[in-house]
Amino acid sequence: MGSVKDLQSKKELDDALRGPAPIVLHFWASWCEASKQMDQVFAHLATDFPHALFLRVEAEEQPEISDAFAVSAVPYFVFCKDGKTVDTLEGANPSSLANKVAKVAGPANLAESAAPASLGVAAGPTVLETVKELAKDDGSSHRESPSSDLNDKLKVHLQQLVNSHPILLFMKGSPEEPKCGFSRKVVEILKEEGVQFGTFDILTDSDVREGMKKFSNWPTYPQLFCKGELLGGCDIAIAMHGSGELKEVFRDNGIPVVCTETKVGELAKPEHPVSGKSGGVSDSTGLSAGLTSHLESLINLCPVMVFMKGKPEEPKCGFSRKVVEILQQEKVAFESFDILSDDEVRQGLKVFSNWSSYPQLYIKGELIGGSDIVLEMQKSGELKKVLAEKGIVPKENLEDRLKNLISSSAVMLFMKGTPDAPRCGFSSKVVDALQKEGISFGSFDILSDDEVRQGLKTFSNWPTFPQLYYKGELIGGCDIVLEMHNNGELKFALSE
Repeated sequence: MGSVKDLQSKKELDDALRGPAPIVLHFWASWCEASKQMDQVFAHLATDFPHALFLRVEAEEQPEISDAFAVSAVPYFVFCKDGKTVDTLEGANPSSLANKVAKVAGPANLAESAAPASLGVAAGPTVLETVKELAKDDGSSHRESPSSDLNDKLKVHLQQLVNSHPILLFMKGSPEEPKCGFSRKVVEILKEEGVQFGTFDILTDSDVREGMKKFSNWPTYPQLFCKGELLGGCDIAIAMHGSGELKEVFRDNGIPVVCTETKVGELAKPEHPVSGKSGGVSDSTGLSAGLTSHLESLINLCPVMVFMKGKPEEPKCGFSRKVVEILQQEKVAFESFDILSDDEVRQGLKVFSNWSSYPQLYIKGELIGGSDIVLEMQKSGELKKVLAEKGIVPKENLEDRLKNLISSSAVMLFMKGTPDAPRCGFSSKVVDALQKEGISFGSFDILSDDEVRQGLKTFSNWPTFPQLYYKGELIGGCDIVLEMHNNGELKFALSE
């Protein structure tokens, strides 16, 4: 043992489960960047825990195995001992993965390393280095040649995009319909600055989406460029806007301010979204007119349309099942099309939408994304907002929205930033405490939505952030969480 093996069949797994060794399963997908990152940790854990079996499962290619463990998102990990499932982990959390592996597989080979507290006893020498490298991934300027593994053609394409407008924003969605709160905020800032800008929707082109992370050495979106130079993401744009520095940068680079009569949002509408494989639908798809017309008819068959594997009552993959569950939770009426029943539609829609996997969710004829994006939008409240803006569901008031966000996860943290990239020391400390306890939790970045940020202060009668909730009840802020963690009370309080 000590290496990772790719599972090719359910029989192979059943044989392994009958053996004496503990088993760790990693369900992954080739299109998921988080899967690729966690795969590095997984491979190194296999070295540090040579007495366990580490098995990879390509979730969409092995639906029988995925369904057996109710896999609906990737990365997803299952821990088995004595032929039984003893634990699971959803998402990209190296510390939690290492700790859970240690519990099921026994002590690691720690001859050479002393693991930090955040990884407990789980991290052996190789996984510790990998986790450090992944931490560097989050905006570090010390990585060498981040774009060195991009092919020349993609580099040229990305450089052309970056230089296509004096101000260019790589974002999720369009200025009229942002698909995430961070993108929406930067669009608002640019409009307030009164400048003309171009945009590129990174959800329409996976090559650009993944390539720009390496090209710019910036791991998240949105990304704001001025005269070909990266300014930063949402938090930096907010800070520069607030301090007046952004206006100075634009002035120093000769960026004209649009006169007050001009609607800046409209300038970005017809002529400024940059086309790569453009907006989900290319003029040169190579599809026949008949197939194109057929696909358009299917997409517009219902205001909410899901192209999936199987049917809502009988999904054929966990990802499709998850999207169906989310739409049902949101109480949304929808139609579906089983892409397994028509290979021409299955292959054609990938080209038409420029989206390479299934399921695909459309609202009012526009592609929203796959299961990972839909899940992310549901957790952040963005999906409900889009559905309301499109007239699919009634608009909810702020109190209802806050209640839904608080109850969206048993353990819910309202923080500045994300668990992978906290934006304040207090939020970082609470995340660290929860991860040390091995507690799974949902999170909401209050910097991405000022309505939630201000509303939650009144709703909870708690004036600061972070705020931690358990089963809808406020636990407290950073000081209370740290005190409970130090007293050994936190894990018990969050598992009653």
